[in-house]
Amino acid sequence: MPINVPIILTWLRIAMIPLVVGLFYLPDSWMSVPMRDTLAAWAFIIAALTDWFDGWLARRWNQTSAFGAFLDPVADKLMVCAALIVLLDLSRVDAFISLIIIGREITISALREWMAKIGASASVAVHRLGKFKTAAQMVAIPCLLYNQPVYGVSTKLLGDVLIVVAAVLTVWSMLYYLQRAWPAIREKAL
Repeated sequence: MPINVPIILTWLRIAMIPLVVGLFYLPDSWMSVPMRDTLAAWAFIIAALTDWFDGWLARRWNQTSAFGAFLDPVADKLMVCAALIVLLDLSRVDAFISLIIIGREITISALREWMAKIGASASVAVHRLGKFKTAAQMVAIPCLLYNQPVYGVSTKLLGDVLIVVAAVLTVWSMLYYLQRAWPAIREKAL
């Protein structure tokens, strides 16, 4: 396993997941709910920024690796799924939305693994639909974690709208990837 700054940042993102989740298990006497929500939102934002930054550094410093290419999306999926489960527990996101997003992540991960196994991974390479979906999620989730107005703007409302946008893009991108993969699946698996 190579060790470099981009991979360390990816591991840091994974390590931040228990921090975000753990904040919601602290007794209310230790920290006020608004402070907890603020810390959780900021921890998620910092973790999300490491996602962008580790990729940028890996490309800029020519430190890309097969392990980094594997670990980065795993870290992203773990981070998003953990946050969605917390938000579901707090009744800040609908179970159907969470199921759509988490189900898509599992489905596309399995699809990419299968496509790599049959030598057709290029057909399910990351597409801009997936990037838009990720961007919508990475803005919606901290808004829903924070759950307090900012300068009179409801982060709850903004998060609710963006998580629905993310769910729509989730389904759309999943269908896109499945459609792209179908010829190779039909040829190799049937």
